[in-house]
Amino acid sequence: MTVLRANVLGFCMGVRRAVELACNQADSPAGKVYTLGPLIHNPQALEDLKRRGIEILDEAKLPENLSGSVVIIRAHGVSPQTEAQLRKRGAVVVDATCPKVKASQLKAASLAKQGYRLFLAGEETHAEIAGICGYAQDGWLNRSDTAENKQFLQVVSCAAEAEIAAKLLSEDPELHNGSAKTALLAQTTISTDEYHAIGAIISLFFPALEIIPTICAATRERQDSLRELLGKTHAVVIAGGKDSANTRRLLAIAQASGKPSAIVETAADIPPDFFRFETVGLAAGASTPDTVIEAIEKGLAK
Repeated sequence: MTVLRANVLGFCMGVRRAVELACNQADSPAGKVYTLGPLIHNPQALEDLKRRGIEILDEAKLPENLSGSVVIIRAHGVSPQTEAQLRKRGAVVVDATCPKVKASQLKAASLAKQGYRLFLAGEETHAEIAGICGYAQDGWLNRSDTAENKQFLQVVSCAAEAEIAAKLLSEDPELHNGSAKTALLAQTTISTDEYHAIGAIISLFFPALEIIPTICAATRERQDSLRELLGKTHAVVIAGGKDSANTRRLLAIAQASGKPSAIVETAADIPPDFFRFETVGLAAGASTPDTVIEAIEKGLAK
């Protein structure tokens, strides 16, 4: 078997930064170190942090007293309300939010403060989306013209959902009038094609819609690299965690090509029938460590 690697794969800048910040905290003489939720979506990376003594806090079950503890904000970010709760309970907060995600958070807050009606393209249950929604809420609360403070934020995962949401907003006189401004932001890991489709549908109802470019370049690079790889292989393995949004989107792109495709977390997960293919492509999500990619590549080459 020949294994062809995608040109771009593995840790993106934001993930690498978050992991390095966490490792630095584990190596310091400070008190107990936690991450708020999983730092990144990769099981091997999380296991490594656990071995270093870093535990995961459940955001829904925060201890009342975190004095003397360090709490690391995950790469996906959190709402400002949650961060305030951590500080109130005595935690030293280390912000490992990806700079690209932080930019989206601050943009959502700014637009909300200006009175925009907001659409957010992404997965409603994803941690990044929850954090951005919290920043938008903070923006509305900080408006000076509270009498006109009509809040609207709708998360949409596809063009069909976007059409329903946009139609409802356009028909609601309480939320929409001729002067109401609308904007669309994206989860940083959504695919460019999905984002364009969602924006096109909303624009049919709101021609002046402002489409904010919030998709991370690292996401686009990995998706484009996979598309280039697909034409050279008989099957594709996506190395990464099954809980990772950007890894799942790589899988969706591969599946759309019609090529046999699978997410593989370890070499043991490689589907047995993949070994019959002459050429297999290897791509990886932005939260997949180099060591995992190398182990899976060796597993394929056996």
